Amino acid sequence: MTIRLAQIAATPALALSLVFSAPLMASADNHGAAIETTVTAKELPGKKQTETGLYITAAESGALLDRRDDVILIDVRSPEETMLVGYPGAADVNIPFKLIDPTHPFNAEKGRYEMMKNPSFIPAAKAYIEAAAPEAVLIMCRSGGRSAQAVDALTAAGLDLPLYSVVDGFEGDKSDAGKRSVNGWKNAGLDWTYKVREGYWPAAE
Repeated sequence: MTIRLAQIAATPALALSLVFSAPLMASADNHGAAIETTVTAKELPGKKQTETGLYITAAESGALLDRRDDVILIDVRSPEETMLVGYPGAADVNIPFKLIDPTHPFNAEKGRYEMMKNPSFIPAAKAYIEAAAPEAVLIMCRSGGRSAQAVDALTAAGLDLPLYSVVDGFEGDKSDAGKRSVNGWKNAGLDWTYKVREGYWPAAE
């Protein structure tokens, strides 16, 4: 049945009934809609908390990115990690927050080589985000520590849009056995790959 605009304007009751009874348009991307997550700050260790207080799990991130094209995912791990450990197929870009120190100083207490801050992170991330103009940004690292630091650094640099830290990252938290098998993108059954696509780390171009 076709209802003309003149009929609607002349019949206020009809106009109101159409407004309140018509279903909301379910667009594939839900532009501008609020992002709902199950994560609260009180359940996170201090190193995973951010000034913005916006958090999301890897599983929630995967589902969100399937629905929304106005949300981007930035991988802030080192390029070596993306190549040797893998990275999410849904990630938009790799902009490392920290890089592997080329002198490889060894941290005996933690049993690993030290990393160094990437001096290009803030300008590169800001430029990418401003060009993409997303409604929100998801920041992912290995397990939620560096992503929290990256979110705070971008917030301090004046970036004014929702910045979510992916609290369990790409690999996830450690189990009691010391294996990263608890959560994270890799353990959520989401798409990922070892094959680095051209342009994933723009600085390498």
